[in-house]
Parts: sequence; structure tokens; C-alpha cells
Amino acid sequence: MADKLAKLKYFPNNFQILSDGDHVLCAVSGKKILLKNLNYWSVEFQEAYFSHKEADSKKE
Repeated sequence: MADKLAKLKYFPNNFQILSDGDHVLCAVSGKKILLKNLNYWSVEFQEAYFSHKEADSKKE
């Protein structure tokens, strides 16, 4: 399953894997985020962010 894009459903404190994979892509930068390192996402927009900087940039 190495280098396969996962599909996730985001909830306030966790996420559900809908399609198996090992990473998602940051909605702002396009950077690969390994699921084990995924800490920032938007429930409202159902998208992942590489870091707090990308997450904060969506608020501007």
C-alpha cells in the first residue's frame, strides 16, 4: 500500500478511512501527508492541511 492516496472522511477529533492508502494531499500546498502524520484538517471543507500554517491560510 506504499505511495497510495487514501480517501478520508474528516470528523472533529478523528477521521475515517474510506479508501485504503498511506497518505493524503494538502489542500493548500499539495504536499503529501502520511496518515500517521496527519494532524490538521477541516471538517467543514473535508480537506487536509500539511501544517498549522496551511490550515491558518484557509481562514484568511
